[in-house]
Amino acid sequence: MIDDIEYNTEREHLIIPEYGRHLQKMVNYAKQLPTKEERNKVAKSIINVMGNLQPHLRDVPDFQHKLWDQLFIIADFELDADSPYPVTTKEELNEKPEPLKYPQNHPKYRFYGNNIKTMIDVANTWEEGELKEALIYTIANHMKKCFLNWNKDTVEDDVIFNHLYELSDGKINLKGSDEDLSDATSLLKNKKKYSSSSSKKSHHKKSNSNRSRKRY
Repeated sequence: MIDDIEYNTEREHLIIPEYGRHLQKMVNYAKQLPTKEERNKVAKSIINVMGNLQPHLRDVPDFQHKLWDQLFIIADFELDADSPYPVTTKEELNEKPEPLKYPQNHPKYRFYGNNIKTMIDVANTWEEGELKEALIYTIANHMKKCFLNWNKDTVEDDVIFNHLYELSDGKINLKGSDEDLSDATSLLKNKKKYSSSSSKKSHHKKSNSNRSRKRY
């Protein structure tokens, strides 16, 4: 009796464990059928069982296509049956994706981030006018905020103007501007307000938990 006990570690590896071992045995049975007509009939029955096991996917587009792909994956692409959809090959499934194109530039002022350079390049393509001027000052204020997040000390507007001039390759020049950027207090105001409100919430939660605790 003990000799008939079968442990999971001794059983066949489950390719898609979500469907369970019985469905994998059904797929193995379908692979061994002698005629293609029988294999097609059993394959469709297996697809119906797979669909019943995952009813939450019924509203997903190409639901049946996904089930057929999973059927061939469970069969290790050894099931000779007709699919109503293009069959994904084993090579396509194991094909490695192309590496992501990360920014390869190493900016001099990293605390501004890569998006600032993109914003500056876009501003250079705009025609001269009020909209471009507003965009430039928005970029400058954002640069000042980034600078203050990196360095808590105050920063002069001239420093931001010089960095903006350098990052724009001399195309944006605010060095002689009479207009001041937003002050450091207003730029960091929202951040401090958020941090203070979150600390108050956490303190409020702690006080409530202490109040609800029984004392003996």
